[in-house]
Order: sequence, then C-alpha cells, then structure tokens
Amino acid sequence: MVSSLSFLGSGLALASFVRAGFSPSSSSNVAVYWGQNSYDQSTGSLAQQNLAYYCSNTDIDVIPLAFMDGISPPITNFANAGNNCTAFADNPNLLNCTQIADDIETCQTTYGKTILLSLGGSTYTQGGWSSTTDAQNAAQTVWDMFGPQTGVAIDRPFGEAVVDGFDFDFESTVDNLPAFGAELRSLMDAATGKDYYLSAAPQCVFPDAADGSTLDAVAFDFVMVQFYNNFCEVSNFQTGSANQSDFNFDVWDTWAKSSPNPDVKVLLGIPANTGAAGAGYASGTLLQDAIAYSKQYSSFGGVMMWDMSQLYANSGFLDEVVSDLSASSPPTTTATTTLTTTTTTSSSGSNPTGSLVAQWGQCGGEGYTGPTQCESPYTCVSGGAYWSSCQ
Repeated sequence: MVSSLSFLGSGLALASFVRAGFSPSSSSNVAVYWGQNSYDQSTGSLAQQNLAYYCSNTDIDVIPLAFMDGISPPITNFANAGNNCTAFADNPNLLNCTQIADDIETCQTTYGKTILLSLGGSTYTQGGWSSTTDAQNAAQTVWDMFGPQTGVAIDRPFGEAVVDGFDFDFESTVDNLPAFGAELRSLMDAATGKDYYLSAAPQCVFPDAADGSTLDAVAFDFVMVQFYNNFCEVSNFQTGSANQSDFNFDVWDTWAKSSPNPDVKVLLGIPANTGAAGAGYASGTLLQDAIAYSKQYSSFGGVMMWDMSQLYANSGFLDEVVSDLSASSPPTTTATTTLTTTTTTSSSGSNPTGSLVAQWGQCGGEGYTGPTQCESPYTCVSGGAYWSSCQ
C-alpha cells in the first residue's frame, strides 16, 4: 500500500448479496482501505469523506483504517481525515480523532462493518524491535490503545471505540514481527464480547519478504494479497490458460491449507482505479476471468481494493466487482495446477519422486512429503519452518 500525507456509481446490491462484516465462511467478502485519500483531491465529492459515509455502502464488508505507521513510538496518519483530529500533548505524531471514533461505532452498530486498524504502510521505517520481549510489549501497547479499555493510563486515538482487529501491512523487514503478531493474536483470542480478526496484506510474490515468517508462525483470519505492482499481478492473468505462468493465486491457496490457520481466507487484492496503486489495474473480462479462476480455490474469500478514494472516483467499478463475485458460472478453462503440481522430466539428475517442482512450487517444509528438486534454473529456498519454494 502507499501512504499519502496529503459518487461512486454503485447501484443497490443484489438482494441475496447484502453485506454485513467479514464472514469466514464467505467467498464474496469485499474489503476497501480507507484513510490515505490516494486520489488526492482536497475538496469536492471525490475527496476522502468521513468513514461513516462509506460504511453506509452495502457492498462493502471490511474497512481497514490506514495507517498506524509507527508503533514504537506510536504514529497515526489518516491524510485529510486528520484535519478533524488533534495531536496528543505528549506525542504530536499521535492523533486524537473523535470523529473517527464516532464513525467506527456507527459503522459497527448501524451498518455491521468490520473495522480494522492497519499497521505499517510503505512509510513505516521503525524496523521492529530488538528483542521478542520488546515486540510483545509493543503488542500490548497497541491492544491497550485500540482494544477494549482496561483501565491502563494510555492515549487512545479512538477514545472508547474499539476496532474489530488489526491488519499487518508491513512492506519492509520488521525485526521480531512474529513475536509481535503472536502476542497480539493471544490478546485478541483472550478477549470476550466479540470476535477479533487478524489480517495481513502481503505482496503476491511468495514468500512475502516482510510478512512471510509471521504468516508461517501466527494464525491469521484472512490475508489480502496485493496482486499488483509485481509480476504476479492480476493484470498478468492469462485468460483461458489452465497453467498460469505469473498470476499465482494457487500458490497462496496451498500456503493457506498448511498455515497455522488452515481455514484462513485469501482475498484477491486489486487496485480500485487506474494508477491507484502503481501497476496492475484490471477490469472487464480480464478481471472477471481472474476472479472466476480464483474462486475455484477453497481458500478464496473475496476481493480487497486500494483504496476508497480511488474506488469512488471510478464509477461503476464496485458494481463490477460485486457482480463478478456473485457470478455462479465457472471459468471457461479451470486450472488444474496447484503449488505442488510437478512436471515429469527426463533430464539428467535424480529425484526420489521422479518429478521436478515448477517455479514457486513447494519443495520443502515441516510435514511436506512431496518432491524436493526444482526445475532448472530454480533452487529450493526456505520461507520458514513450514514452507520452502522453488525460486
């Protein structure tokens, strides 16, 4: 995602497709990031509006707030929405946002939306923590600031409002992130009163350089994979091809099944407009086919878009995505390959299984019993205790 310092032509949703928050059993969740005003309009209807304005849209389930782009010390940045906030006296980089607080509660109670706080963003530069203890303490601080009130004396940017969970959008190396994530997961699981969700927004390139080790160590409820700005972006989907050379939703589906939460959902992350997130925008038949292809995988959980301001400037696009998600017809050519699909070869060299693993295929990891040799010129690279892939 991209941090920024600086009416959608959506009709009524299909009657059977009305949305009310993230559903772990659904393959049609729609998540849209809010907070960065990336369309970069300072005034008018296409400037970023307040959060509750978007929550009234019945086509949207999940809204991650972007971003808490500093943790130790805490920093928040919500672009033009920050104009309605005031800085805390003891930390000028942390905003006290009563309007956002009120909107969070409206979004949850009136519209049934799932509101997450996204941590990181492209401007996060703190690098993590020097020890697991420091990382665990940081997780406790984040929980005290945005989770249920516990009586701890701490600045709470959203006052009495409580988010529904947290999203990891770290885009550079973060030391001891698995320890941070595990502690935050533990705090969420121990809380009562409602469900809390943990999500992440890794790049589509597998394994993700920033979040990969954490994804392999911590149970996430859903991941919103950024299928843009990379060779594996959705715009490189090959319509009609059973074997995708670039687009790699199958890789993420296989990871999901062997992850700490085998029921984790994978959302197809896409730009909401041309130029919204760099490269990778797709629409029309190409997007429809890519969604149909992805829907065949059991981990598929819907679509994520970056970001709200771009979406509302792209008239009709949300309708298009919702229509693609609701379509029941299968793709014209369904893929039969998965991450562990192999190709028989007669080339020199031996492999106990008699086959080689293609690029991005799994070649190792705890509990893995498949082939371990990669097709030339790739080599097996460890992505954590449970995952190694041919790269």
